[in-house]
Amino acid sequence: MIKREEYLNKLISLKDKQIIKVITGIRRCGKSTLFDLYEEYLLNNGVTSEQIIHINFEEFDDEKYKDIKTHSDLYNYVKERLVKDKMTYVILDEIQFIPDFQKAVDALFVKKNVDLYITGSNSFILSGELATLLSGRYMEIKVYPLSLKEYQQAYPTLGKSDLFQKYITDSSFPFTLALNDNRRNILDYLDALFNTIIVKDIAIRRNLMDTSALKRVTRFISANIGNLVSIKKIADTMSSDGQDISTHTVESYLSSLKDCFFLYSVLRYDIKGKEYLKTGEKYYISDIAMRNMLIGQKPQDYGHVLENIVYLELLRRGYQVFVGKVGDLEVDFTAIKGQDVEHYQVAWTAIEEKTLKRELQSLEQINDHNPKFLLTMDYIPVTSHNGIKQINVLDWLLA
Repeated sequence: MIKREEYLNKLISLKDKQIIKVITGIRRCGKSTLFDLYEEYLLNNGVTSEQIIHINFEEFDDEKYKDIKTHSDLYNYVKERLVKDKMTYVILDEIQFIPDFQKAVDALFVKKNVDLYITGSNSFILSGELATLLSGRYMEIKVYPLSLKEYQQAYPTLGKSDLFQKYITDSSFPFTLALNDNRRNILDYLDALFNTIIVKDIAIRRNLMDTSALKRVTRFISANIGNLVSIKKIADTMSSDGQDISTHTVESYLSSLKDCFFLYSVLRYDIKGKEYLKTGEKYYISDIAMRNMLIGQKPQDYGHVLENIVYLELLRRGYQVFVGKVGDLEVDFTAIKGQDVEHYQVAWTAIEEKTLKRELQSLEQINDHNPKFLLTMDYIPVTSHNGIKQINVLDWLLA
């Protein structure tokens, strides 16, 4: 089992705090395993098993939970099992399957002897009534598939390049590590996971009878990670291929893919004007091996693959990430965390002088004094180009 120490330590730091812990992330990214680790911590630190109530609502056919159909059923089930005069740790996994679950969450939260944790594979659990009802009373912890540094725990003796190649080929979803490097089984698992996401997290919620158009949009956007694309361009391209689809439908599908954390969109940010731009955005996917499964083993655009990996790592490190715009030039990522701002350019290689000059050009146009980085796969010592640090991306990912 990979020790998700960063997430686990976050949960431990919030233990017994009067705030709802909301853990979100794509299906099978490791949320339930994280709570297995957390329960182990609790049991090793003076908490009894009776003080832990953990319900996974994907196990709805489980005889133990067969009577929990409504938010009232859920509330009563938990209330009857609370330990008197002691804290009870209530973990409600994939709670979005319970209608009006927010009412049960609110009722349990006001009890002084309840430490409440909920998880979901869809961002709508933090929208609408729940966000209004619990405003200021919850904290979201975003969980992602394994980082390269976490993945390294499974292959500690593998060289960095081989590790990275395995990471993008065999998937960052934790369960794939249990498939013993069997590529056929890994692809079958990713295919089944993709179809589960499409059906359970999107089609059922949106009452889609036919998912073929949704899958085509998903494959199109997966093939175009890192490119500036518009909704109209997607619709026009698909229509020109004989797959008529409206811009409204494309927009709806992309929104659903983002809601279930399968896809991320990155807005543009005017670095000089310090304002967000409304036109043009890029998309990145939650797992590169999933992308390969969807679009087939075509020649890789390794530059955009590397961008995708860096983007997700910046999210893991707590940054808001934008495509930076400086004049007519573009910076791959402007990353903002509180008052801290960092600028990143990502390239597979910048060994040739012409390529290096091109990659540095946009960063050199930024007049602020914030850190600027060029991340590449090149094996060179950390180098400074007039204050712009060039770093090996694998060293950066594993730091």
